Amino acid sequence: MTDDTSRIRLVQTVLDSTDARTLAEFYRSLLGLEYAEGDEPPPPGVPDEHGRDWLVLRDPSGGRQLAFQQVEHLREPDWPDGPVPQQMHLDLSVASLEELLNQHQRVLALGGRLLSNRDQPDPDDEERFRVYRDPQGHPFCIFVAEREA
Repeated sequence: MTDDTSRIRLVQTVLDSTDARTLAEFYRSLLGLEYAEGDEPPPPGVPDEHGRDWLVLRDPSGGRQLAFQQVEHLREPDWPDGPVPQQMHLDLSVASLEELLNQHQRVLALGGRLLSNRDQPDPDDEERFRVYRDPQGHPFCIFVAEREA
């Protein structure tokens, strides 16, 4: 058994990207996150030094962080049908099926792509969710957190 001082703490989830700024903007807009101090986009016409290296987004209320690491090459997962697995994904949630349908339009408008639609659960699985790809191809799910009667 360990005490709180000796526990490992999750700091953030990091996504590789060939365009860190664009991917950070996708998740900033989708999730209502804010840039860490110094990672904000520069004014127009000023080179984006941070956007070509490493960016951090934070939840304004604390806790969650997403980071974006610039890489030269990134092989997009072709999961679920191909040999390149998803490697990791984010699970997001909404409170109702109506909200899932509303958020679907936002995801598409921000550059996400629908992979799978499970609005109507099968008899063996009552979860309702949709699976998307972000603009860099990373899969993520949006679940309905509370089952509707």
